[in-house]
Amino acid sequence: MSKMPIISLPDTAKALGESGGRVNVLWQQPDSLVFMARGREYRSEFHINPSDEVMYPVKGDLRLHYRTEDGKEEIADVPEGSVIYTPAGTPHSPRFAPDAYLLVVERKRREGEVDRFQWFCPSCDTLLHEETCVVSDYRADPVSKAYQKFFDSEEFRTCKKCGSVMPKP
Repeated sequence: MSKMPIISLPDTAKALGESGGRVNVLWQQPDSLVFMARGREYRSEFHINPSDEVMYPVKGDLRLHYRTEDGKEEIADVPEGSVIYTPAGTPHSPRFAPDAYLLVVERKRREGEVDRFQWFCPSCDTLLHEETCVVSDYRADPVSKAYQKFFDSEEFRTCKKCGSVMPKP
């Protein structure tokens, strides 16, 4: 039997904040992935994960933006100490303060599964751009890489319908 990790969530949050990093992978096994994330004040994309997710705000409140089956944006307010389940395939955007911390539990990606990141025009809600990636190791921080690609391109940030340009954070 392998060693079963016991992790202090307050200590992990403190260390993550002091490091300036955004994600600390606590474990990544063939069928499970658990990480702590620090808030990104500039988060605006919707992540479409091929696995279910459970999110637990360890410190601070979470505003989980998500898109319904008909594409309408909704917000679930998740107070500190509560938990929310997000089914696979649900476009979602966890938004919380930079001094807040979120524990995320999900299934490690299976070979060939693709994560998608979508941005929508803040003026007319038209899809601006989608980034895709295969996440074989979550320690590579795919969210930050998707953000960099998106925000480094004015073409990606420009709405083809209304001409609005999403500003860089």
